[in-house]
Amino acid sequence: MDMKRIRRLSHSHTSPDPLKGEFEGEALPFSHHGKKNGSQISIPVFVLLICVVGITLFVVTSGVHRSESIVTIATAGGGGGGEAKRVSLSRFRNGPINKDRTVGGLLATSGFDDLSCLSRYRTAFYRKNIPHKPSRYLIQKLRAHESLQKRCGPGTNSYRKAVEQLRSGQRSNFDQDCNYLVWISYSGLGNRILTVASAFLYSLLTNRVLLIDRGKDMEDLFCEPFPETSWLLPLDFPLTNTLANFSITSPESYGNMIKNKVGVHKGNFIYLHLDHGYNDNDKLFFCEEDQKTIQNARWLMLRSDIYFVPSLFLNSLFKDELNQLFPERDAVFHHLGRYLFHPTNPVWGLITRYYDSYLAKADEIVGIQVRVFEIDPGPFRHVLDQIISCTQNEGLLPQIVEHEIGPPATKPKSKAVLFTSLNMGYYEHIRSMYWESPTSTGEIVSVYQPSYEGYQQSERNKHNRKAWAEMYLLSLTDKLVTSGWSTFGYVAQGLGGLKPWIMFRPENRTVPNPPCRRDMSMEPCFHSPPFYDCQKKKGIDTGKLVPHVRHCDDITWGIKLVDEDTS
Repeated sequence: MDMKRIRRLSHSHTSPDPLKGEFEGEALPFSHHGKKNGSQISIPVFVLLICVVGITLFVVTSGVHRSESIVTIATAGGGGGGEAKRVSLSRFRNGPINKDRTVGGLLATSGFDDLSCLSRYRTAFYRKNIPHKPSRYLIQKLRAHESLQKRCGPGTNSYRKAVEQLRSGQRSNFDQDCNYLVWISYSGLGNRILTVASAFLYSLLTNRVLLIDRGKDMEDLFCEPFPETSWLLPLDFPLTNTLANFSITSPESYGNMIKNKVGVHKGNFIYLHLDHGYNDNDKLFFCEEDQKTIQNARWLMLRSDIYFVPSLFLNSLFKDELNQLFPERDAVFHHLGRYLFHPTNPVWGLITRYYDSYLAKADEIVGIQVRVFEIDPGPFRHVLDQIISCTQNEGLLPQIVEHEIGPPATKPKSKAVLFTSLNMGYYEHIRSMYWESPTSTGEIVSVYQPSYEGYQQSERNKHNRKAWAEMYLLSLTDKLVTSGWSTFGYVAQGLGGLKPWIMFRPENRTVPNPPCRRDMSMEPCFHSPPFYDCQKKKGIDTGKLVPHVRHCDDITWGIKLVDEDTS
């Protein structure tokens, strides 16, 4: 530190701002013990100066002060380059900021251009520290799978040979380790995210390269998850124009191959129809002996709109592997989702701008996801009453009172409420309620809703960008309320590691009693599971076979993964 710097520091009498690393305020002359323009400083002043500077340096290097932090990040520069920039990140309500860029080892540390996907390593600064850590075995498996994707993926000689074989339909012994699962883009965004996660887990278990049909917007919504390769199905894939036409009646479906007694060999591809309306033969996909047959095909084409992970846990072929991968049974989508789904830069901009503008400074963020399955547009009074009853009965939001209360002894706590809904009527009512009336606790409640599209528009890219941004914003909340049956809510709770309060689906436009309940698990619900015992070849309740697979709270015939000690 030079003498000009010392003089500038010692001229100030105001409190230091350690985020700037210097004092602010009007410069004052030294005391009579020193000289106004000289270099001598009295011992008391010098000691005080050293103490202040030492404290300042300690705070800056610790990275946290008054819930803020200085970090160095790369910003886009001309010609695709970047430069280091020091920025102040918004408050982190859950203690010291999470500096683990790799999310507990889930993410690879190299092989990516950081500027091409800002969200991949910056999410750690927005998401609270979550106690659920990936297993060492899962991390090892992910690194091995990344190597497989790189060795066998698009652009490689192995991929070219496999495509040639697919075109010809002939048997081939070339590189038996390169087998493929093609995910077909289908259904709404929440369903797509859940089925990609399911497909990826199946790829991990069967050592297959995962390639995703980009559809109309997949490459615009999600960054590449695998380093130094692409998971996007090449546009010149020989079946590109056929994928959208696969259905339950397709002769290539596994169910119809079983029905028609068609054999499977390496020259074949198999179409896996795992749509919610699949038939009994298609459901044989989940049986052990059928899995052995399916694995004879080099190429699998998968069309699904369901989160079928729970039934994989009921298959004895995968049991031991899954136990090692996920000792925490209700954290499967939590880990896979944070590994796979990184918002592209345009979507990340929507997320961070909204979060920093409206949510960052609140002491607590409460997310409320409203999905109404009525034909009429709404809003509906019974839905509004259900939201209010749920949030206030569960202590998520404070009650309101008629009369103003005295000033609090301390600064009142603030709550930010993030609404997501296709309709803005519920948000407007709750916002007005907390503006027009004081709260019984003295808390300040602010209510926000990023968008209100009116109706679901799954084929519109702009709509899906907003939907993906809102799912992600909900995952950054402290407490979450979701609507039963909604895959939108499932994605948010899984990414955020949150056990939500789930609002039951109303019947006859009446508020359910109770209006909501704390979910037993942060895992999504498998809406259409098979009820079949593969060994005994008869019907069985698959929600009662093992302690870690149970029926869902919101859909009683659905099944989901839970911790075995869940009461």
